[in-house]
Amino acid sequence: MNTATHASGAPAASNKIPATTKVAIAGALPLTIVFLTLVLAPLILTLLLSFSQYDFAKGIQPGYTVAHYWAIVTDDYFLKIFWRTFWIAGLTTLFCILIGAPEAYVLSRMKKPWRSIFLLVVLSPLLVSLVVRAFGWSMLLGPHGAVGAVADKLGFGPLLYTPTAIIIALVHVMLPFMVIPVWTSLQKLDPTVEQAAYSLNASRFQTLFKVVMPQAMPGILSGSLIVFGLAASSFAIPALLGGRRLKMVATIVYDEFMTELNWPLGAAIAILLLIANVIIMLAYNRVVERSYKRSLG
Repeated sequence: MNTATHASGAPAASNKIPATTKVAIAGALPLTIVFLTLVLAPLILTLLLSFSQYDFAKGIQPGYTVAHYWAIVTDDYFLKIFWRTFWIAGLTTLFCILIGAPEAYVLSRMKKPWRSIFLLVVLSPLLVSLVVRAFGWSMLLGPHGAVGAVADKLGFGPLLYTPTAIIIALVHVMLPFMVIPVWTSLQKLDPTVEQAAYSLNASRFQTLFKVVMPQAMPGILSGSLIVFGLAASSFAIPALLGGRRLKMVATIVYDEFMTELNWPLGAAIAILLLIANVIIMLAYNRVVERSYKRSLG
């Protein structure tokens, strides 16, 4: 009997790796090395730094401690800043959904060339430096700016260096990250499905929430996660529009590293921000996915 076959006559399974698989592994290896070098290595080093001992007179000392984490979770000052960061990020995400989802729906129904023009308008904030946009909003929302002066006359008080100013600027910056995922999801929706719903005597409200919204939910979910994560870790806008007294987590990380020179404490705050972000985003993802599955069922 041929040694290349089993006793049953079936060809023996080859243990050789296919050439296409070898090419895929070889192509993925450089990207894996880059990922490990640029993402995981700094994260691991930051994690190790957060456990380092620190002396205000001598700097970083040998040995490891959890005192920095304990100081953060037991200090009302840090807890208030974490709470302020997350509710500002949550409101920013909510406003981006309320503004971005209708924009994406309008964009998906536009014809050429208006679709390209409108898409360029949506993406135009990304073409300008974040710092420049933050300075622009600081001038608009300041006491002598167009928006700030009108708000002051209407009795809203000064807007600059308030959470309102931070939320307004963050919504402006983060809106494209909501519009594009929702628009991509709505591209899969056949317009004839809406027409079929209308032919079955469904109202516009029913068609919007029973036909369009389920299709847009994956885009809303992914956009919400992107917006929340970026807003919670934003530095330039809170630093320029919040001032020195209205702190967010990213600004106190900067202060600990650059002003106080307490690198272990700054690293511990950064790690806790990352962990809290991941927990909140995973919980939000699970809640939205369950609601989405129930709406489909």
